[in-house]
This record gives sequence, structure tokens and C-alpha cells, in this order.
Amino acid sequence: MKALEKIIHNLDPKFEKGGKWEKMYPLYETLSTFLFTPKHVTKKGAHIRDGVDLKRTMFMVVLALIPCLLFGIYNTGHWHYEIQSYVNPALEGYRDYLTGFGDKVIYGLIKVLPLVIVSYAAGLAVEFVFGFIKGHGLHEGFLVSGMLIPLTMPADVPLWMVAIATIFAVVIGKEVFGGTGMNILNVALTARAFLYFAYPTAMSGDKVWKSGTDDMLVQAGNVMPDGASGATALGDLASFVGDSPVVAGKVMSSSDDLVAAFESAYDPIHAFIGMIPGSVGETSTLAALLGGAILIFTGVASWRIILSFFAGGMLFGLLMNGVGANAYMDLPGYYHLIIGGFAFGAVFMATDPVTAAQTSWGKIWYGLLGGALTVLIRVLNPAYPEGIMLAILFMNVMAPLIDHYVVQTNIKRRQKRFKTA
Repeated sequence: MKALEKIIHNLDPKFEKGGKWEKMYPLYETLSTFLFTPKHVTKKGAHIRDGVDLKRTMFMVVLALIPCLLFGIYNTGHWHYEIQSYVNPALEGYRDYLTGFGDKVIYGLIKVLPLVIVSYAAGLAVEFVFGFIKGHGLHEGFLVSGMLIPLTMPADVPLWMVAIATIFAVVIGKEVFGGTGMNILNVALTARAFLYFAYPTAMSGDKVWKSGTDDMLVQAGNVMPDGASGATALGDLASFVGDSPVVAGKVMSSSDDLVAAFESAYDPIHAFIGMIPGSVGETSTLAALLGGAILIFTGVASWRIILSFFAGGMLFGLLMNGVGANAYMDLPGYYHLIIGGFAFGAVFMATDPVTAAQTSWGKIWYGLLGGALTVLIRVLNPAYPEGIMLAILFMNVMAPLIDHYVVQTNIKRRQKRFKTA
């Protein structure tokens, strides 16, 4: 490796200012710093003696996302064969979680990998364009955003939508603010929000969460069997607020047994493991927590934000149990933590070091309010059953204000201490 590093750095003069290939410096700088620690150091001010740079920090986040990616690949294939089994009796055996593993993984790879490839291709293309315009290397932040974006999408979302959303998020969500480290909103959530409002039928409803639902409808004469409903657990819960509550595709005539029916249809263990419909990488709380453990152990993510986010969701869930204005509010508070993208958002989205609060107490308030707001949006606004997207984006905007009040409180407390000294 030392020999390769020496060869690469011998090419530095050709790509630096005045060199033969000066215009290609952004590409060269990106590749060289991805392989080896950058040579440049701080010239003035604070100086940190550390071999870990931003690229390696972002790579650690990508590594922590692998459990979610792998489980998402399997879960995509699982629900495809699950829904097909209701139409084709020959596939009945695939409804057993322990059979057809290889087929499920292969199908999941076919569906999920193109999403990842398109996300990185579209995003990196934009990053390189801005890099050549501004004369700098690839911004490292997209190493994470490029993986997060496909994991927040339904498996059947059209690839051209993923490309458009990624380009929009990189340009409007980040580059217009100055690039990595300057954006005020999480880039991956910006992409998801863009698709959610621009193409709602591709991001919500009963048909988009199980891959192959449209094909099944064609085979079944446009009739959706109750057991094959493509709705998510959150989609069913959102119906609790209306006049025709639905659980697992079945319309409930009475609201008295809604919670019991929901707990039966969406077993807490299955929900925690992730064996429920949803976006590619968000369903498994277990996989998200494994990734969170990696991030906390390596010091990449803030444990304050993660723990307070879960605490805020749980506390507000319990508060809603006390209110009990509808069946949704009667759902045990812990369910909010294991369904939908709550855990995934708390671990990988809310902890974004650029858009989250920066002070220690600010991180705790940021997490508490984010978790509480997620549950509030879920139980009171059935139009947005997955409340965590809007909750985190809102908290991104509020993070500077939270830090401001924390700092001002510390200043006033120290002023009082100084006056009494």
C-alpha cells in the first residue's frame, strides 16, 4: 500500500494548479483521498492530530447501514412471494418464513440493487459537476446519502423517480447552501419528501409496499384478496382515525377490538425483527439498532439523540394512551418504536451531524421533541401515517433555535454565578 500511495502522490503536481491535468483535479482528489488519508493539514487555528477524515467517518455510517440493506433485500423478496402465494397456489410454501430463502434474496437483489446504483449514479454525477465548477473533490456526505435514499423508498418505485429525487435533493437540499456541511435539511429525507409530495401514488397507499402487487392484481382480475393487502402497519393504523378501520386488509365493523386485531396481525416480535411491509431498509428495528450500536461505539453518532428520540416517542405514546380519543391512541406506546421507520430514522436520520442540534442538552431536547412529534403526527393526521419524515425535517429547521436557547441559558446561568461570586 505504501508503494501505491507513493505512486499516486507522485502524480500530485500534474493535477495541482498549473499542472497538465489541472482541470481533472476534482476527480483525482476524490479518488486519492478515498484510498489514502489526505496530505493537507490545518494551517492555522485548532489542529487535530487524527488520521480519521470525513470520508472514513461517512464510510463507517455506510458500514452501519449494511444490516438494514441486507435485511431489506430479504424482506423485499419475502413479501413478493407472500403476496404471490395468494394468487398462485403453487407458491403457498413461500409463506413459511423458513423456506424459499435463496429465491427471496435473489428477487430482493434484483429489486433493491438497481435503486442503490441509480441513487449513487445520479447523486455522484451532480456532485462531480459541482466539483468541477467549484474546483474541489467529491463531497463525502453523499457516500451516506446515496445509501440512505434507496433504503427509504418502496421496492417498486420507478428508477427514474429515484434519479429525479436524488438530483433534486443534492442540488436544492445541499449544493445551493454550499455543499456538504452547509445544508439545513437531511438530504435523504429531502429526496423522500420530494417524491412523497410530487408522486404520492408511488410513495403511499395500499399497493406500493409489497413488490409485485400490480402484477398480482392483473393475474387476479384487479381484485385484491384481503390477506394480500399491500398496506403497511402504519397504513392500517391511520385508518383507525376514520369511519372504516382496516386491519390486514379487513374492514372492521367495530372499533372495540381494533387494537387486539392489530396486535394479532402485526406480532410485536415480527415487527421488531422487521417482517412487516414497508420501505426497503426501514422495517427492521433490530437491524437499525445493530447499526446504531456500531455508530455509538465508534463515536460517529450521538447516543444522546438516539436514546432521547426513543424516549420521546415512548413517553408521548404513553400520553396518547391516557387521552384515548381514538383507537390509534389506545395502541401500546412501544408499538410506535418498532413499526414504520421510527428506529431507522432515530439512528440514521436524526443523528445527521450537520442538521441535528450541536450542544449536549440541545441534542437531548432535539431527540425528545423529534420522537414526540413523530407520534403526534401519526395519531392525529392519518394523511401522513409515517410521521418520522416530517418530524425530523421539522426538527432540522428547529435545531439552530434549540442550540441558541441552550447556549443563552448557559450564559445566563454563568452570569448569575459570576455576580454571586
